[in-house]
Amino acid sequence: MIANARMYSVTPQVAALWRRLLGVVMAKAGAKVEIVDHVPPAPIAELWQRPDKAAVFMCGLPYSLATPRPALVVAPVPSPQAYGGRACYWTDLVVRADSPFETLAQTFGHRLALTTPESQSGFAAPLYELMGHGGTKPLYSEIIEPRFTPMGAITSVIEGKADVAPLDSYAFALIGKYAPELTKQVRTVARTEPTAVPALVASSERGAASANIAEAFLALGIDPEARLLMDELLLQRFAVPKVEEYDALRKRFETMTAFWRRHALAEKVHPAFADAFAVG
Repeated sequence: MIANARMYSVTPQVAALWRRLLGVVMAKAGAKVEIVDHVPPAPIAELWQRPDKAAVFMCGLPYSLATPRPALVVAPVPSPQAYGGRACYWTDLVVRADSPFETLAQTFGHRLALTTPESQSGFAAPLYELMGHGGTKPLYSEIIEPRFTPMGAITSVIEGKADVAPLDSYAFALIGKYAPELTKQVRTVARTEPTAVPALVASSERGAASANIAEAFLALGIDPEARLLMDELLLQRFAVPKVEEYDALRKRFETMTAFWRRHALAEKVHPAFADAFAVG
């Protein structure tokens, strides 16, 4: 069995903190679980498809579309005040700090970065938001090559490869804490509405072992060692995920996909996104 927090290992320092926190959880649960690395450029979908997951972060969109679905273990509740103690997140659409753009609409006609078509925060959420602006002509001049990760998205804007990019809000907060030299170079021009945050999942229900791991996560807040690690990771607590909140992601994705198959999002689309934006 394995555990992994690649989705939110935004810097080497953050990855080390996650490994320590997962180690504390597995020790408290009495579970024989290997904490593995699965770093880029290894496709993250390969990690989600493994049959030996005990606690692996999985984006809510592919979880909602999976058949059969993995078992939900717990969901993180970020500690910044904006989250209101909820297991949620949103997408920040960012531009360079010195950009002339003040609104999302002002980025139209320019270059958009996306992460991958299997991402809620880096693909589905921003495209759902953009539906309100879609019409008879393309919104953007180009959708550039996939950026894959939040770090890839933010650097695409900083390096001038894209004019606007989507960022998972919790990943953005972690980057802000551990790589502020990057976040100070961008600013947010729009935010999507909050949705269910990526959860830790297991390959299937595994009886007492799975229950012990979930209970260990839920009790972390009262453990002094874990509390220090959680504070460093901007975590208030872990919560029991609600399946219906992930079902809502699938419904939104279906609505968004149908819309952008009827309307052109960009004049030029990188081949990796061609199927997603094929106008029918």
